[in-house]
Amino acid sequence: MFRGYLRLLVFAFGLLVGVQVPGFIDDYAKRVSAHLAESEQSLQGFRETAAKFFNGDLKALVAHYRASTDEVMRSDAESLNHLVSRSQLLEAEWLAMQGPWYAQVLHLSTNADPVLLQETLDAYSYQVLLAPQAIAWALGAGLMLAWLAELLALGIGWTFGVGRRHKPIAYEKRHWR
Repeated sequence: MFRGYLRLLVFAFGLLVGVQVPGFIDDYAKRVSAHLAESEQSLQGFRETAAKFFNGDLKALVAHYRASTDEVMRSDAESLNHLVSRSQLLEAEWLAMQGPWYAQVLHLSTNADPVLLQETLDAYSYQVLLAPQAIAWALGAGLMLAWLAELLALGIGWTFGVGRRHKPIAYEKRHWR
């Protein structure tokens, strides 16, 4: 009986962990989107200047600032280059978060921007979503965790001989005539 309750407890824990995955993915995507909007707002004036003088090429505007004899312009070139690089990074992150759920999970676990990921972790509050994908993640994680715990318990028990019944081997006396 205790083993059954323990299975239920492990399954419930897996449900609660699994239901967090879609919420975290959603929070990360919203954070990327907000940063991208802010980045675009910061670059708006520079985009207008680049459109007016350099056919919209921000890299050409940066090169022009770097080539200037004015030290202030050269200093601003580095600031502008940082803004352009940041915008490109955020655009790539936003595009990665527009794919299917499995691509988003893969991106978050392998290629996510570490700063944005840490910001999301720091600001994340646990939530229980009742969206279909959250329910699917919860059931999948619950079953997987319960299955792994059961396998681990059975493996440990088998290793140490818990629950095995040793039957004495009965030898028949045979006559060899």
